[in-house]
Amino acid sequence: MLFINFLNRRKSLITFLITTLTFSTVTWAEDHYSIYLVRHAEKQAEGKNPSLTECGVLRAKQLASLLSKAKISNVYSTSYHRTMQTAKPLATLNKLPIKNYNPSHLEQFALQLKNNKESALIVGHSNTTPMLTELLSTQKVAPITEQDFNFLYQVQFIGEQRILTLFEQPLICKN
Repeated sequence: MLFINFLNRRKSLITFLITTLTFSTVTWAEDHYSIYLVRHAEKQAEGKNPSLTECGVLRAKQLASLLSKAKISNVYSTSYHRTMQTAKPLATLNKLPIKNYNPSHLEQFALQLKNNKESALIVGHSNTTPMLTELLSTQKVAPITEQDFNFLYQVQFIGEQRILTLFEQPLICKN
């Protein structure tokens, strides 16, 4: 009888531990996500709403490759050709629609992204990408120039903590 009580207690303890670990893992996963922000890739020089150059198309494909394992749930872009074309390879790879956002309402968009609590790619512009990164990370972000196409910002959300990491895409090409 003593042995049976010991086995029942042990079984209860193991069941309790498995249940606790399972629910704590779900909670951790919900509180851990990353938002990736990038300026559109290289664009044609002429036109009001230019498309990407050959180099820009290569950069967009490289971005999709770099983020292929990042478990992206949403892809956002402004409505310009160059931003949509930069977002398209990753959206296609992950079978996701490209959702448009208004770059004039970055504070509301940042709040929406934080409330979603999902990993996402946001494609913007040289003047909006650093601003949105600042709003999400609450850290100062240096401006980027019209010649900067290779920066990729990652804002990790781990519970209440935010970690900002700046990456550079390794593609070097001249148009």
